[in-house]
Amino acid sequence: MGFTTYNAKIASNPYVVGSFACIGGGLFGLDISSMSGVLNNEAYLSTFGFVCSFFLSLSTTLTHEDQPNPSAQGAIVAAMPAGSLIGALAVTQLADRLGRKKTVILAGIIWVIGSILQCASVNRGMLVVGRIISGLSVGLASAVVPIYQAEITAPAIRGRMVSLQQWSITWGILLQYFVQFGCSYINGVASFRIPWGLQMIPAIILSAGMMFFPESPRWLFDHGYEEEALQVLADLHGEGNAKNDLVVLEYEEIKQQVYFERTEGAKSYLDLLKDGNPRRVMLGMSLQMWSQLCGMNIMMYYIIYVFEGAGLTGRRSNLIADSVQYVLNMVMTIPAIIYIDKWGRRPMLLVGTLLMGFWMFLVGGIQARFGHWAEQAGGGAVWVIDGNQAATRAVIVASYLFVCSFAVTMGPVSWTYPAELYSLKTRGKAVSLATASNWAFNTALAFAVPPGLSSIAWKTYFIFGTFNFAAFLHVFFMFPETVGRSLEEVEDIFKQGHTFTAWKIGKDVGKKTLAEVVEKTKEIERPKGAESPDEKHSSEVA
Repeated sequence: MGFTTYNAKIASNPYVVGSFACIGGGLFGLDISSMSGVLNNEAYLSTFGFVCSFFLSLSTTLTHEDQPNPSAQGAIVAAMPAGSLIGALAVTQLADRLGRKKTVILAGIIWVIGSILQCASVNRGMLVVGRIISGLSVGLASAVVPIYQAEITAPAIRGRMVSLQQWSITWGILLQYFVQFGCSYINGVASFRIPWGLQMIPAIILSAGMMFFPESPRWLFDHGYEEEALQVLADLHGEGNAKNDLVVLEYEEIKQQVYFERTEGAKSYLDLLKDGNPRRVMLGMSLQMWSQLCGMNIMMYYIIYVFEGAGLTGRRSNLIADSVQYVLNMVMTIPAIIYIDKWGRRPMLLVGTLLMGFWMFLVGGIQARFGHWAEQAGGGAVWVIDGNQAATRAVIVASYLFVCSFAVTMGPVSWTYPAELYSLKTRGKAVSLATASNWAFNTALAFAVPPGLSSIAWKTYFIFGTFNFAAFLHVFFMFPETVGRSLEEVEDIFKQGHTFTAWKIGKDVGKKTLAEVVEKTKEIERPKGAESPDEKHSSEVA
Protein backbone atom coordinates (compact mmCIF):
# COMPACT_ATOMS: atom_id res chain seq x y z
CA MET A 1 0.00 0.00 0.00
CA GLY A 2 1.54 3.25 -1.20
CA PHE A 3 0.85 5.35 1.87
CA THR A 4 3.20 3.33 4.05
CA THR A 5 6.06 2.96 1.58
CA TYR A 6 8.88 4.29 3.72
CA ASN A 7 12.11 3.18 5.37
CA ALA A 8 11.13 2.07 8.89
CA LYS A 9 14.67 2.47 10.23
CA ILE A 10 14.89 6.08 9.06
CA ALA A 11 11.32 6.85 10.08
CA SER A 12 11.43 5.29 13.55
CA ASN A 13 12.67 8.48 15.21
CA PRO A 14 10.04 11.24 15.49
CA TYR A 15 12.80 13.86 15.83
CA VAL A 16 14.26 12.82 12.48
CA VAL A 17 10.86 12.73 10.77
CA GLY A 18 9.66 16.04 12.19
CA SER A 19 12.90 17.92 11.72
CA PHE A 20 13.28 16.80 8.10
CA ALA A 21 9.79 18.05 7.25
CA CYS A 22 10.89 21.42 8.64
CA ILE A 23 12.86 22.04 5.46
CA GLY A 24 9.47 23.18 4.18
CA GLY A 25 9.52 25.99 6.73
CA GLY A 26 13.04 26.88 5.66
CA LEU A 27 11.70 27.83 2.23
CA PHE A 28 9.97 30.84 3.81
CA GLY A 29 13.25 31.90 5.39
CA LEU A 30 15.05 31.58 2.09
CA ASP A 31 12.58 33.97 0.51
CA ILE A 32 12.96 36.61 3.24
CA SER A 33 16.72 36.79 2.77
CA SER A 34 16.58 36.44 -0.99
CA MET A 35 14.75 39.77 -1.07
CA SER A 36 16.12 41.67 1.94
CA GLY A 37 19.67 40.92 0.81
CA VAL A 38 19.26 42.66 -2.56
CA LEU A 39 17.44 45.82 -1.53
CA ASN A 40 20.64 47.84 -1.89
CA ASN A 41 22.28 45.73 -4.63
CA GLU A 42 22.89 48.06 -7.59
CA ALA A 43 22.87 45.20 -10.13
CA TYR A 44 19.41 44.18 -8.89
CA LEU A 45 18.19 47.77 -8.81
CA SER A 46 19.35 48.54 -12.34
CA THR A 47 18.12 45.21 -13.78
CA PHE A 48 14.60 45.79 -12.50
CA GLY A 49 14.65 49.52 -13.17
CA PHE A 50 14.54 51.31 -9.82
CA VAL A 51 16.17 52.43 -6.63
CA CYS A 52 14.03 52.75 -3.53
CA SER A 53 13.92 56.22 -1.98
CA PHE A 54 16.06 55.08 0.92
CA PHE A 55 18.93 54.42 -1.45
CA LEU A 56 18.78 57.21 -3.99
CA SER A 57 22.07 58.55 -2.68
CA LEU A 58 23.81 55.20 -3.20
CA SER A 59 23.54 55.22 -6.98
CA THR A 60 25.28 57.56 -9.37
CA THR A 61 24.17 55.79 -12.54
CA LEU A 62 20.38 55.92 -12.18
CA THR A 63 18.32 59.07 -12.51
CA HIS A 64 15.33 59.97 -10.39
CA GLU A 65 13.04 59.59 -13.42
CA ASP A 66 13.91 55.86 -13.52
CA GLN A 67 12.92 55.37 -9.89
CA PRO A 68 9.34 54.65 -8.82
CA ASN A 69 8.14 55.22 -5.26
CA PRO A 70 8.68 52.65 -2.48
CA SER A 71 5.36 50.98 -3.32
CA ALA A 72 7.01 49.27 -6.31
CA GLN A 73 9.48 47.39 -4.10
CA GLY A 74 6.65 46.64 -1.69
CA ALA A 75 4.69 45.06 -4.53
CA ILE A 76 7.61 42.79 -5.48
CA VAL A 77 8.08 41.72 -1.86
CA ALA A 78 4.33 41.21 -1.42
CA ALA A 79 4.10 38.88 -4.44
CA MET A 80 5.45 35.96 -2.42
CA PRO A 81 3.08 36.23 0.59
CA ALA A 82 0.20 36.82 -1.85
CA GLY A 83 1.00 33.48 -3.49
CA SER A 84 1.44 31.94 -0.04
CA LEU A 85 -2.08 33.02 0.88
CA ILE A 86 -3.44 31.04 -2.07
CA GLY A 87 -1.24 28.06 -1.22
CA ALA A 88 -2.32 28.04 2.42
CA LEU A 89 -5.98 28.08 1.42
CA ALA A 90 -5.36 25.20 -1.00
CA VAL A 91 -4.26 23.07 1.96
CA THR A 92 -7.88 23.04 3.13
CA GLN A 93 -8.45 20.46 0.38
CA LEU A 94 -5.03 19.00 -0.38
CA ALA A 95 -4.11 18.04 3.19
CA ASP A 96 -7.29 15.98 3.60
CA ARG A 97 -7.53 14.52 0.09
CA LEU A 98 -3.95 14.07 -1.05
CA GLY A 99 -2.43 13.52 2.38
CA ARG A 100 0.03 15.43 4.54
CA LYS A 101 3.14 13.76 3.14
CA LYS A 102 2.29 14.17 -0.55
CA THR A 103 1.33 17.81 -0.03
CA VAL A 104 4.80 18.49 1.40
CA ILE A 105 6.37 16.78 -1.63
CA LEU A 106 4.22 18.89 -3.96
CA ALA A 107 5.33 22.07 -2.17
CA GLY A 108 8.98 21.27 -2.88
CA ILE A 109 8.31 20.72 -6.58
CA ILE A 110 6.46 24.02 -6.92
CA TRP A 111 9.28 25.88 -5.14
CA VAL A 112 11.78 24.63 -7.73
CA ILE A 113 9.62 25.99 -10.54
CA GLY A 114 9.29 29.38 -8.85
CA SER A 115 13.02 29.58 -8.17
CA ILE A 116 13.83 28.89 -11.83
CA LEU A 117 11.57 31.74 -12.92
CA GLN A 118 13.09 34.15 -10.37
CA CYS A 119 16.62 33.21 -11.32
CA ALA A 120 15.88 33.80 -15.01
CA SER A 121 13.86 37.01 -14.49
CA VAL A 122 14.65 39.86 -16.89
CA ASN A 123 11.93 42.28 -15.76
CA ARG A 124 9.64 42.96 -12.83
CA GLY A 125 6.71 41.05 -14.31
CA MET A 126 8.67 37.82 -14.60
CA LEU A 127 10.11 38.30 -11.12
CA VAL A 128 6.66 38.82 -9.63
CA VAL A 129 5.30 35.69 -11.35
CA GLY A 130 8.23 33.65 -10.04
CA ARG A 131 7.69 34.96 -6.53
CA ILE A 132 3.97 34.20 -6.66
CA ILE A 133 4.69 30.59 -7.69
CA SER A 134 7.30 30.26 -4.95
CA GLY A 135 4.70 31.72 -2.61
CA LEU A 136 2.28 28.92 -3.50
CA SER A 137 4.94 26.48 -2.31
CA VAL A 138 5.60 28.38 0.92
CA GLY A 139 1.87 28.59 1.64
CA LEU A 140 1.43 24.84 1.18
CA ALA A 141 4.46 23.98 3.30
CA SER A 142 3.79 26.48 6.08
CA ALA A 143 0.26 25.12 6.54
CA VAL A 144 0.79 21.39 6.15
CA VAL A 145 4.18 20.89 7.85
CA PRO A 146 2.91 21.90 11.34
CA ILE A 147 -0.09 19.59 10.85
CA TYR A 148 2.21 16.73 9.86
CA GLN A 149 4.55 17.36 12.79
CA ALA A 150 1.71 17.63 15.31
CA GLU A 151 0.21 14.35 14.12
CA ILE A 152 3.39 12.25 14.20
CA THR A 153 4.78 13.39 17.57
CA ALA A 154 3.90 12.46 21.15
CA PRO A 155 2.31 15.18 23.34
CA ALA A 156 5.43 15.48 25.51
CA ILE A 157 7.58 16.67 22.61
CA ARG A 158 4.98 18.08 20.21
CA GLY A 159 5.70 21.71 21.01
CA ARG A 160 9.42 21.14 20.56
CA MET A 161 8.92 19.49 17.19
CA VAL A 162 6.44 21.97 15.75
CA SER A 163 8.57 24.87 16.98
CA LEU A 164 11.33 23.52 14.74
CA GLN A 165 9.25 25.04 11.95
CA GLN A 166 10.22 28.48 13.22
CA TRP A 167 13.85 27.44 13.70
CA SER A 168 14.03 26.19 10.14
CA ILE A 169 12.71 29.57 8.99
CA THR A 170 15.54 31.29 10.88
CA TRP A 171 18.08 28.92 9.32
CA GLY A 172 16.68 29.64 5.87
CA ILE A 173 17.00 33.37 6.53
CA LEU A 174 20.53 33.03 7.85
CA LEU A 175 21.95 30.73 5.19
CA GLN A 176 20.43 32.59 2.25
CA TYR A 177 21.54 35.92 3.67
CA PHE A 178 25.18 34.84 3.90
CA VAL A 179 24.97 33.45 0.37
CA GLN A 180 23.62 36.85 -0.68
CA PHE A 181 26.34 38.59 1.29
CA GLY A 182 29.08 36.53 -0.34
CA CYS A 183 27.66 36.98 -3.81
CA SER A 184 27.44 40.75 -3.26
CA TYR A 185 31.16 40.85 -4.02
CA ILE A 186 30.43 39.53 -7.54
CA ASN A 187 29.91 42.17 -10.19
CA GLY A 188 26.78 42.12 -12.32
CA VAL A 189 23.54 40.15 -12.25
CA ALA A 190 25.24 37.00 -10.96
CA SER A 191 25.29 38.69 -7.55
CA PHE A 192 21.57 38.02 -7.16
CA ARG A 193 20.88 35.27 -9.72
CA ILE A 194 23.24 32.75 -8.09
CA PRO A 195 21.50 32.93 -4.66
CA TRP A 196 18.08 32.72 -6.29
CA GLY A 197 19.20 29.60 -8.17
CA LEU A 198 20.84 27.90 -5.20
CA GLN A 199 17.62 28.08 -3.17
CA MET A 200 16.26 25.22 -5.30
CA ILE A 201 18.55 22.72 -3.58
CA PRO A 202 16.69 22.48 -0.21
CA ALA A 203 13.37 21.99 -2.04
CA ILE A 204 14.78 19.14 -4.11
CA ILE A 205 16.11 17.50 -0.95
CA LEU A 206 12.72 17.96 0.75
CA SER A 207 10.64 16.38 -2.03
CA ALA A 208 13.04 13.48 -2.56
CA GLY A 209 13.57 12.81 1.14
CA MET A 210 9.90 12.84 2.15
CA MET A 211 9.37 9.73 0.04
CA PHE A 212 11.25 7.79 2.74
CA PHE A 213 9.08 9.01 5.61
CA PRO A 214 5.62 7.85 6.78
CA GLU A 215 2.25 9.44 6.23
CA SER A 216 0.49 10.91 9.25
CA PRO A 217 -1.03 8.05 11.33
CA ARG A 218 -4.12 10.15 12.01
CA TRP A 219 -4.65 10.73 8.29
CA LEU A 220 -4.12 7.02 7.59
CA PHE A 221 -6.67 5.99 10.22
CA ASP A 222 -9.17 8.56 9.00
CA HIS A 223 -8.93 7.10 5.48
CA GLY A 224 -9.38 3.52 6.60
CA TYR A 225 -5.76 2.34 6.78
CA GLU A 226 -5.97 1.41 10.46
CA GLU A 227 -3.30 -1.29 10.58
CA GLU A 228 -0.84 0.96 8.77
CA ALA A 229 -1.64 3.79 11.21
CA LEU A 230 -0.92 1.51 14.18
CA GLN A 231 2.37 0.41 12.64
CA VAL A 232 3.47 4.02 12.06
CA LEU A 233 2.64 4.89 15.67
CA ALA A 234 4.57 1.83 16.84
CA ASP A 235 7.61 2.78 14.76
CA LEU A 236 7.55 6.40 15.91
CA HIS A 237 6.67 6.07 19.59
CA GLY A 238 7.17 2.45 20.60
CA GLU A 239 10.35 1.28 18.86
CA GLY A 240 8.21 -0.97 16.70
CA ASN A 241 6.18 -2.36 19.61
CA ALA A 242 2.48 -1.96 18.85
CA LYS A 243 1.60 -2.88 22.46
CA ASN A 244 3.60 -0.02 23.98
CA ASP A 245 1.39 1.91 26.44
CA LEU A 246 1.87 5.25 24.69
CA VAL A 247 1.18 3.68 21.29
CA VAL A 248 -2.01 2.02 22.55
CA LEU A 249 -3.16 5.25 24.22
CA GLU A 250 -2.66 7.32 21.07
CA TYR A 251 -4.22 4.66 18.84
CA GLU A 252 -7.31 4.39 21.05
CA GLU A 253 -7.68 8.18 21.21
CA ILE A 254 -7.43 8.45 17.43
CA LYS A 255 -9.92 5.63 17.00
CA GLN A 256 -12.33 7.26 19.43
CA GLN A 257 -12.11 10.61 17.68
CA VAL A 258 -12.38 9.24 14.13
CA TYR A 259 -15.33 6.97 14.88
CA PHE A 260 -17.16 9.78 16.65
CA GLU A 261 -16.58 12.17 13.76
CA ARG A 262 -17.80 9.62 11.23
CA THR A 263 -21.09 9.36 13.08
CA GLU A 264 -21.53 13.10 12.49
CA GLY A 265 -21.29 12.79 8.72
CA ALA A 266 -18.96 13.97 5.99
CA LYS A 267 -16.42 16.72 6.53
CA SER A 268 -17.30 20.19 5.31
CA TYR A 269 -16.47 23.82 5.91
CA LEU A 270 -19.65 24.06 7.99
CA ASP A 271 -17.89 21.97 10.62
CA LEU A 272 -15.78 25.03 11.39
CA LEU A 273 -18.96 26.75 12.62
CA LYS A 274 -20.17 23.95 14.91
CA ASP A 275 -19.71 23.41 18.65
CA GLY A 276 -16.63 25.24 19.94
CA ASN A 277 -14.93 25.40 16.54
CA PRO A 278 -15.54 29.11 15.74
CA ARG A 279 -13.61 30.10 18.85
CA ARG A 280 -10.75 27.80 17.96
CA VAL A 281 -10.63 28.95 14.35
CA MET A 282 -10.48 32.57 15.46
CA LEU A 283 -7.75 31.81 18.02
CA GLY A 284 -5.56 30.18 15.39
CA MET A 285 -6.16 32.92 12.83
CA SER A 286 -5.67 35.75 15.31
CA LEU A 287 -2.41 34.30 16.67
CA GLN A 288 -0.97 34.14 13.16
CA MET A 289 -2.26 37.67 12.60
CA TRP A 290 -0.48 38.93 15.74
CA SER A 291 2.72 37.20 14.66
CA GLN A 292 2.75 39.57 11.68
CA LEU A 293 1.39 42.69 13.35
CA CYS A 294 4.02 42.46 16.10
CA GLY A 295 6.49 44.13 13.71
CA MET A 296 8.75 41.22 12.83
CA ASN A 297 7.88 41.91 9.21
CA ILE A 298 9.83 45.18 9.39
CA MET A 299 12.80 43.61 11.14
CA MET A 300 13.20 40.83 8.57
CA TYR A 301 12.18 42.08 5.12
CA TYR A 302 13.11 45.73 5.61
CA ILE A 303 15.89 45.72 8.20
CA ILE A 304 18.15 47.52 5.72
CA TYR A 305 15.65 50.40 5.69
CA VAL A 306 15.51 50.43 9.50
CA PHE A 307 19.28 50.65 9.92
CA GLU A 308 19.65 53.23 7.13
CA GLY A 309 17.06 55.37 8.88
CA ALA A 310 18.97 54.93 12.14
CA GLY A 311 21.99 56.54 10.51
CA LEU A 312 24.06 53.44 9.72
CA THR A 313 25.98 54.40 6.59
CA GLY A 314 27.88 52.25 4.14
CA ARG A 315 26.46 49.28 2.29
CA ARG A 316 28.89 46.75 3.77
CA SER A 317 28.34 48.03 7.31
CA ASN A 318 24.59 47.67 6.84
CA LEU A 319 24.90 44.13 5.51
CA ILE A 320 27.10 43.10 8.44
CA ALA A 321 24.69 44.63 10.98
CA ASP A 322 21.83 42.81 9.26
CA SER A 323 23.67 39.50 9.50
CA VAL A 324 23.94 39.89 13.29
CA GLN A 325 20.16 40.30 13.36
CA TYR A 326 19.66 37.03 11.51
CA VAL A 327 22.19 35.13 13.64
CA LEU A 328 20.43 36.27 16.82
CA ASN A 329 17.09 35.21 15.35
CA MET A 330 18.39 31.69 14.80
CA VAL A 331 20.31 31.31 18.07
CA MET A 332 17.55 32.67 20.32
CA THR A 333 15.02 30.22 18.87
CA ILE A 334 16.99 27.34 20.41
CA PRO A 335 15.91 27.96 24.05
CA ALA A 336 12.30 28.05 22.90
CA ILE A 337 12.66 24.70 21.16
CA ILE A 338 14.21 23.14 24.27
CA TYR A 339 11.80 24.57 26.84
CA ILE A 340 8.53 25.23 24.99
CA ASP A 341 6.98 22.08 26.46
CA LYS A 342 8.04 23.16 29.98
CA TRP A 343 7.30 26.88 29.83
CA GLY A 344 3.87 26.49 28.24
CA ARG A 345 2.28 28.42 25.37
CA ARG A 346 0.52 31.18 27.36
CA PRO A 347 3.54 32.40 29.39
CA MET A 348 5.67 32.60 26.26
CA LEU A 349 3.06 34.62 24.38
CA LEU A 350 2.37 36.97 27.28
CA VAL A 351 6.02 37.73 27.99
CA GLY A 352 6.86 37.99 24.31
CA THR A 353 4.15 40.50 23.39
CA LEU A 354 5.08 42.77 26.31
CA LEU A 355 8.77 42.74 25.43
CA MET A 356 8.21 43.30 21.73
CA GLY A 357 5.84 46.18 22.44
CA PHE A 358 8.45 47.81 24.66
CA TRP A 359 11.27 47.52 22.11
CA MET A 360 9.06 48.85 19.31
CA PHE A 361 8.15 51.93 21.33
CA LEU A 362 11.79 52.41 22.27
CA VAL A 363 12.91 52.36 18.62
CA GLY A 364 10.13 54.76 17.68
CA GLY A 365 10.92 57.06 20.59
CA ILE A 366 14.61 57.27 19.74
CA GLN A 367 13.80 57.94 16.10
CA ALA A 368 11.34 60.67 17.07
CA ARG A 369 13.75 62.36 19.47
CA PHE A 370 16.95 62.32 17.40
CA GLY A 371 15.77 61.96 13.78
CA HIS A 372 14.71 64.48 11.16
CA TRP A 373 13.54 64.64 7.56
CA ALA A 374 16.47 64.81 5.13
CA GLU A 375 16.43 65.45 1.41
CA GLN A 376 17.81 62.63 -0.71
CA ALA A 377 19.86 62.91 -3.88
CA GLY A 378 17.48 62.95 -6.84
CA GLY A 379 14.57 64.21 -4.76
CA GLY A 380 12.37 62.92 -1.98
CA ALA A 381 12.88 62.91 1.78
CA VAL A 382 13.64 60.22 4.36
CA TRP A 383 13.62 60.26 8.15
CA VAL A 384 17.17 59.69 9.42
CA ILE A 385 19.36 60.10 12.48
CA ASP A 386 22.48 62.06 11.56
CA GLY A 387 25.68 62.52 13.54
CA ASN A 388 24.50 60.81 16.72
CA GLN A 389 26.29 57.49 17.09
CA ALA A 390 24.75 56.82 20.51
CA ALA A 391 21.21 57.06 19.09
CA THR A 392 22.20 54.95 16.06
CA ARG A 393 23.61 52.22 18.29
CA ALA A 394 20.56 52.36 20.57
CA VAL A 395 18.21 51.75 17.63
CA ILE A 396 20.35 48.84 16.42
CA VAL A 397 20.53 47.26 19.90
CA ALA A 398 16.78 47.70 20.47
CA SER A 399 16.15 46.07 17.09
CA TYR A 400 18.36 43.14 18.08
CA LEU A 401 16.52 42.76 21.40
CA PHE A 402 13.18 42.88 19.62
CA VAL A 403 14.21 40.02 17.35
CA CYS A 404 15.52 38.04 20.34
CA SER A 405 12.19 38.54 22.12
CA PHE A 406 10.27 37.31 19.07
CA ALA A 407 12.57 34.34 18.49
CA VAL A 408 12.23 32.96 22.01
CA THR A 409 8.45 33.48 22.34
CA MET A 410 6.00 34.40 19.59
CA GLY A 411 7.99 32.89 16.73
CA PRO A 412 7.81 29.19 17.67
CA VAL A 413 4.47 29.38 19.51
CA SER A 414 2.70 30.98 16.53
CA TRP A 415 3.25 27.74 14.59
CA THR A 416 2.83 25.30 17.48
CA TYR A 417 -0.40 26.54 19.00
CA PRO A 418 -2.64 26.49 15.88
CA ALA A 419 -1.43 23.01 14.97
CA GLU A 420 -2.74 21.55 18.24
CA LEU A 421 -6.04 23.41 18.61
CA TYR A 422 -8.31 21.45 16.30
CA SER A 423 -9.98 18.07 15.98
CA LEU A 424 -8.91 15.68 13.24
CA LYS A 425 -12.06 16.44 11.31
CA THR A 426 -11.32 20.16 11.03
CA ARG A 427 -7.54 20.29 11.46
CA GLY A 428 -6.59 20.52 7.78
CA LYS A 429 -9.06 23.28 6.99
CA ALA A 430 -8.61 25.21 10.26
CA VAL A 431 -4.80 25.22 10.21
CA SER A 432 -4.79 26.30 6.58
CA LEU A 433 -7.10 29.22 7.46
CA ALA A 434 -4.81 30.19 10.34
CA THR A 435 -1.79 30.10 8.05
CA ALA A 436 -3.73 32.01 5.39
CA SER A 437 -4.29 34.71 8.02
CA ASN A 438 -0.51 34.92 8.44
CA TRP A 439 0.00 35.39 4.72
CA ALA A 440 -2.86 37.84 4.32
CA PHE A 441 -1.31 40.19 6.87
CA ASN A 442 2.18 39.47 5.59
CA THR A 443 1.05 40.59 2.13
CA ALA A 444 -0.59 43.75 3.45
CA LEU A 445 2.47 44.69 5.51
CA ALA A 446 4.86 44.04 2.63
CA PHE A 447 2.91 46.67 0.69
CA ALA A 448 2.46 49.06 3.61
CA VAL A 449 5.85 49.18 5.36
CA PRO A 450 7.99 50.96 2.71
CA PRO A 451 5.44 53.77 2.17
CA GLY A 452 4.89 53.92 5.94
CA LEU A 453 8.58 54.39 6.69
CA SER A 454 8.85 57.03 3.96
CA SER A 455 5.76 58.99 5.05
CA ILE A 456 5.10 58.65 8.80
CA ALA A 457 8.60 57.34 9.69
CA TRP A 458 8.98 56.76 13.47
CA LYS A 459 5.23 56.59 14.02
CA THR A 460 5.28 53.27 12.17
CA TYR A 461 7.07 51.68 15.14
CA PHE A 462 4.46 53.03 17.57
CA ILE A 463 1.71 51.38 15.52
CA PHE A 464 3.36 47.98 15.78
CA GLY A 465 4.13 48.50 19.46
CA THR A 466 0.43 49.13 20.10
CA PHE A 467 -0.44 45.93 18.24
CA ASN A 468 1.80 43.99 20.64
CA PHE A 469 0.05 45.32 23.73
CA ALA A 470 -3.34 44.53 22.15
CA ALA A 471 -2.09 40.99 21.50
CA PHE A 472 -1.10 40.65 25.17
CA LEU A 473 -4.66 41.41 26.29
CA HIS A 474 -6.13 39.03 23.72
CA VAL A 475 -3.88 36.16 24.79
CA PHE A 476 -4.51 36.74 28.48
CA PHE A 477 -8.31 36.61 28.23
CA MET A 478 -8.87 34.16 25.38
CA PHE A 479 -6.01 31.62 24.94
CA PRO A 480 -6.11 28.45 27.09
CA GLU A 481 -2.97 26.42 27.79
CA THR A 482 -2.50 23.32 25.58
CA VAL A 483 0.96 22.13 26.57
CA GLY A 484 1.43 18.42 27.32
CA ARG A 485 -1.99 17.32 26.08
CA SER A 486 -2.77 14.92 23.29
CA LEU A 487 -4.62 16.44 20.35
CA GLU A 488 -7.75 14.62 21.48
CA GLU A 489 -7.47 16.04 25.03
CA VAL A 490 -7.30 19.56 23.61
CA GLU A 491 -10.59 18.76 21.90
CA ASP A 492 -12.18 18.09 25.29
CA ILE A 493 -11.16 21.53 26.60
CA PHE A 494 -13.11 23.30 23.89
CA LYS A 495 -16.12 21.01 24.20
CA GLN A 496 -16.83 22.96 27.38
CA GLY A 497 -17.92 25.79 25.10
CA HIS A 498 -17.57 29.28 26.54
CA THR A 499 -17.80 28.07 30.14
CA PHE A 500 -14.05 27.71 30.69
CA THR A 501 -11.82 30.61 31.66
CA ALA A 502 -8.61 30.72 29.60
CA TRP A 503 -6.23 31.63 32.43
CA LYS A 504 -7.66 28.93 34.73
CA ILE A 505 -6.91 26.02 32.39
CA GLY A 506 -3.88 24.44 34.05
CA LYS A 507 -1.46 21.95 32.56
CA ASP A 508 -3.25 18.95 34.11
CA VAL A 509 -6.88 19.87 33.46
CA GLY A 510 -8.54 17.39 31.13
CA LYS A 511 -5.70 14.84 31.20
CA LYS A 512 -6.84 11.26 30.53
CA THR A 513 -5.61 7.84 31.54
CA LEU A 514 -5.34 4.94 29.13
CA ALA A 515 -8.20 3.11 30.87
CA GLU A 516 -10.49 6.13 30.45
CA VAL A 517 -9.71 6.40 26.76
CA VAL A 518 -10.25 2.68 26.08
CA GLU A 519 -13.52 2.68 28.03
CA LYS A 520 -14.86 5.65 26.10
CA THR A 521 -13.79 4.11 22.79
CA LYS A 522 -15.84 1.01 23.52
CA GLU A 523 -18.92 3.18 23.86
CA ILE A 524 -18.56 4.34 20.24
CA GLU A 525 -19.41 1.75 17.62
CA ARG A 526 -17.70 1.72 14.27
CA PRO A 527 -20.08 3.54 11.89
CA LYS A 528 -21.61 1.46 9.16
CA GLY A 529 -19.62 1.59 5.96
CA ALA A 530 -16.47 2.66 7.79
CA GLU A 531 -14.52 -0.52 7.02
CA SER A 532 -10.99 -0.02 5.83
CA PRO A 533 -9.97 -0.48 2.17
CA ASP A 534 -8.14 -3.65 3.20
CA GLU A 535 -11.38 -5.07 4.62
CA LYS A 536 -13.28 -4.07 1.50
CA HIS A 537 -10.65 -5.79 -0.66
CA SER A 538 -10.87 -8.98 1.43
CA SER A 539 -14.66 -9.10 1.14
CA GLU A 540 -14.48 -8.58 -2.62
CA VAL A 541 -11.99 -11.46 -2.97
CA ALA A 542 -14.20 -13.71 -0.83
